[in-house]
Amino acid sequence: MATSSEIGLAAAINILTAFAFLVAFAILRIQPFNDRVYFPKWYLKGLRNNPLQSGAFVQKFVNLDFRSYLRFLNWMPAALRMPEPELIDHAGLDSVVYLRIYLTGLKIFVPIACLAFTVMVPVNWTNRTLEESKLTFSDIDKLSISNIPKGSNRFFTHLVMAYAFTFWTCYILKREYEIVAKMRLHFIASEQRRPDQFTVLVRNVPPDPDETVNELVEHFFLVNHPDQYLSHQVVYNANILSKLVNEKKTKRNWLDYYQLKYDRSNKSKRPLMKTGYLGLFGKSVDAIDFYQSEIEKLLKEISKEREKIITSSKYVMPAAFVSFKSRWGAAVCAQTEQSRNPTVWLTEWAPEPRDVYWDNLAIPFVSLTVRRLIIAVAFFFLTFFFMIPIAFVQSLANIDGIVKAAPFMRGIMEVEFVKSFIQGVMPGIALKIFLIFLPSILMMMSKFEGFTSISALERRSASRYYIFQFINVFLGSIITGTAFQQLNTFIHQPANTIPVTIGASIPMKATFFITYIMVDGWAGVAGEILRLKPLIFYHLKNFFLVKTEKDREEAMNPGSLSFNTGEPQIQLYFLLGLVYAVVTPILLPFIVVFFGLAYVVYRHQIINVYNQQYESAGSFWPDVHGRIITALIVSQLLLMGLLSTKEAAQSTPLLIALPVLTIWFHRFCKGRYEPAFIRFPLQEAMIKDTLERAREPCLNVKAYLENAYVHPVFYNEDRWDGSDDGISDEESQKEPPLVATKRPSRTNTPARSQRSESTRTLLSVTDERSCP
Repeated sequence: MATSSEIGLAAAINILTAFAFLVAFAILRIQPFNDRVYFPKWYLKGLRNNPLQSGAFVQKFVNLDFRSYLRFLNWMPAALRMPEPELIDHAGLDSVVYLRIYLTGLKIFVPIACLAFTVMVPVNWTNRTLEESKLTFSDIDKLSISNIPKGSNRFFTHLVMAYAFTFWTCYILKREYEIVAKMRLHFIASEQRRPDQFTVLVRNVPPDPDETVNELVEHFFLVNHPDQYLSHQVVYNANILSKLVNEKKTKRNWLDYYQLKYDRSNKSKRPLMKTGYLGLFGKSVDAIDFYQSEIEKLLKEISKEREKIITSSKYVMPAAFVSFKSRWGAAVCAQTEQSRNPTVWLTEWAPEPRDVYWDNLAIPFVSLTVRRLIIAVAFFFLTFFFMIPIAFVQSLANIDGIVKAAPFMRGIMEVEFVKSFIQGVMPGIALKIFLIFLPSILMMMSKFEGFTSISALERRSASRYYIFQFINVFLGSIITGTAFQQLNTFIHQPANTIPVTIGASIPMKATFFITYIMVDGWAGVAGEILRLKPLIFYHLKNFFLVKTEKDREEAMNPGSLSFNTGEPQIQLYFLLGLVYAVVTPILLPFIVVFFGLAYVVYRHQIINVYNQQYESAGSFWPDVHGRIITALIVSQLLLMGLLSTKEAAQSTPLLIALPVLTIWFHRFCKGRYEPAFIRFPLQEAMIKDTLERAREPCLNVKAYLENAYVHPVFYNEDRWDGSDDGISDEESQKEPPLVATKRPSRTNTPARSQRSESTRTLLSVTDERSCP
């Protein structure tokens, strides 16, 4: 258990570390040769010029304006200066909604911290329970609920504060949910035309012996959506081709590297390489000739694979991107049942083209259930087996554990600074190290499950990361013992005693979480703005690989907001803040500092650095809201368990209403605001369609959507459209009297629309106008 002096040392170390990162960033960002590392977003938008192209030779690399070094913190007010509407136009709604998570944390915890320090800290401090006991404690423990004697009437203060904190949190959550829902609807109504607004992803197309998937999709939608169907693009299994194209790109980079090396040597000596493992073994050959021959072989393989995809039906998956003439038509199709059999012709909104994860479109739909069951079992074992290394390292991250494992270090451990460092800093660092590889593992699991968009992959990975953090970082750090001991304890004890077991351990772990917040929240966030890894990689690529301006843009690597890792980490701080608000309020200022620093840092990164891969219009906010509600309910249950150990029999029953009210509040918000995030109102779709037709009467929607959902690997080669999907521009404006089919045993199906003439006229009101 860390003392107040050890916490002070940890705070000093992390504050100095964070300050050093910020100073290093302030110096590096104003150097001209680092300009593309710290302002890549402006270069990608074409709004910033390269400072290396003008000025004296030295000034191209080093900033000689000493006044700029004195204003090393001016990036903070600059990050806060851009108004929110302008920030949405600049970076997209996803980035702005992500920032609102930090803003929500500030809105929740700043008033709670003020109230807790005004009321809770004096109530806890003015007792002598710990001083009169034989327990080992620190000054921090005297500020917690542990200093209240058993059966004391002072627990009613904690009860009242629990209600106050819950009501305030729910009030802020409702306001934020309402604000984000309005922002989303306004963004969708005002954003520019995008292919996904007109397109639906259709999966599990049933097999038909008389028609190909291409013909079957066209026939089905001409019959069932005759007025709105426009065209379609069937999904091909191009995973092998994609691997070949990526391999060719890698070898092309190596060829560029050796060619550039040869040119810089004034073509005096051709570079050599070894063909064995990692270029360390094998026969020495001419590197340029080797990679040129390898690329030629790959081009032949790529051409052969493309031909197989074009000619063979086995590469056609039972899925397609179906495009419609209007957003209204796409909304009707995406949000309705297409067949009496609910397992076929499954429709959902298509992700935007940047958001599509093409590899998973080749996974048969029928295998998804099995895949998700396998991953659920694997995640269960990963979660509990991961406790073993975490518990082992944390057991060593204390004086007794180290002395027991290495008795010869007893003398070193008696040094006050070493003891304070190990007790105050080591546990947080050890836990951070073991969590480095976890996001990659969880993302691999999500990909195996078969989600078809990057946003869905990140949201599923974030959900699992949050569960992992809750079990391993929160519960695993609170309850001592190995994974199997914990699992055995939970299995063999009554369910109603679990909150008691955990609640009794909460106050003792406050100091550990304080050190973790400082390591991960303070120093970690400050390290994010330094961008040390992208800085090193940019200069390496710029020296060895860059030949053209396009190469330099690729070397910038602006990155993006990693929702799958960032959001669960934020949720851990919500959980810690809500749990310890009543139990140990001293933790709250550390939470507030994290949210404030992170808000400024990530606002700066969003404005100047990050370039989002996709835009989902803030569709992840229901997940954010749900996890904060979960943290609130957990805090209430654990407080009930803790008070039961304190023999506060009068106050404990009064807490039962809190989880009930919180669940009711969540159901209210879910019914009131969540539909805006999962469905597109037909009224909004019709309004946007009507306005667009009035503004652009000659818009050719089919030409706009024609190649939107062609697999990206085909853009790297000769253009290929797959097939003559859909119908011609002239036919798209006509009412097809009959739908042709190749089924010999069936008659042609009438395709006359049952919709009224007035509605059809409204949809095509501008089609009758003459276009120049």
